[in-house]
Amino acid sequence: MTSTQIPLHTDFDSATTATGVLDGCDLSGMTAVITGGYSGLGLEAARALANVGVSVVVPARDVAKAKAALRGIEQIELAPLDLMDPASIDAFAQQFLASGRPLHILLNAAGIMAAPLRRDSRGYESQFSTNHLGHFQLTARLWPALLRANGARVVSVSSLGHRLSPVDFDDPNFDRRPYDKWIAYGQSKTANALFAVGADGLGEAEGIRAFSLHPGSIFTPLSRHLDIDDYRRVGAADADGNLLSTEQAGFKTVEQGAATLVWCATSHQLDGMGGVYCEDCDIAPLAVSENEKAGVRPWAVDPELARRLWTMSEQLTGVRFPAGQHA
Repeated sequence: MTSTQIPLHTDFDSATTATGVLDGCDLSGMTAVITGGYSGLGLEAARALANVGVSVVVPARDVAKAKAALRGIEQIELAPLDLMDPASIDAFAQQFLASGRPLHILLNAAGIMAAPLRRDSRGYESQFSTNHLGHFQLTARLWPALLRANGARVVSVSSLGHRLSPVDFDDPNFDRRPYDKWIAYGQSKTANALFAVGADGLGEAEGIRAFSLHPGSIFTPLSRHLDIDDYRRVGAADADGNLLSTEQAGFKTVEQGAATLVWCATSHQLDGMGGVYCEDCDIAPLAVSENEKAGVRPWAVDPELARRLWTMSEQLTGVRFPAGQHA
């Protein structure tokens, strides 16, 4: 059963770093798969988890770039994966399953933001394809390894951007409505949160719990598609078009941004819980008003909408979770 969106009031806050969350931990013997683990928040999460003994597998669309970014970090394994290519997802998962290893943490951190209209080979809009559908298929394919762990977590990086749009179930791929890169991004981030609700409902009885999170506002390579107007929109540029520093914008550092990722993946405070959206190393409150600066909008944690998204995702990908199970 999805847990309630009520903060736990932890000892951490917005300034906590990933290293701070894991201080004193020894997670030797655990294995994690981290998409996006060679850039931005994913890279910092991979570094922090590897430093406390986790064996980290980083799927990468550009293996050479990933190898360079991860140089010097022990316990990191690389393998090719393109989240917009279903065959690539299956090949990665088959390789991992063949190793016989349990998967304790699946951290779905890869993503694109505010990208120009692009479609995958199936005609699906790239942000929905990469951020949601690719991770939906990857999680399904890795489900047997998650079961082997006898207690696993699936963590999906959503965003405050989920507030920009619920999922449009009538036209998720902008086949009929005009394309808006921010609405597309918001829809994909809502999908990330709803996926956590659905996956948690499916996995709870088997010891697999799922979470979504907003890492905070951070300067990362995720912003590569933004122009100066976009930077102004997110509070990262002044009226004259000058980019602000992390401190001036009130943003988090990458180390702080990765904290909630690893907290969701490892914290004992979340034992027996799941299906919730988190921020600042805590469960976020429910934001029923647009004026509330923190929290999650109801459309991103609604169990019925999660079921609708699950059904639609199965139809779009042709992928069902093991044994025909449903969320």
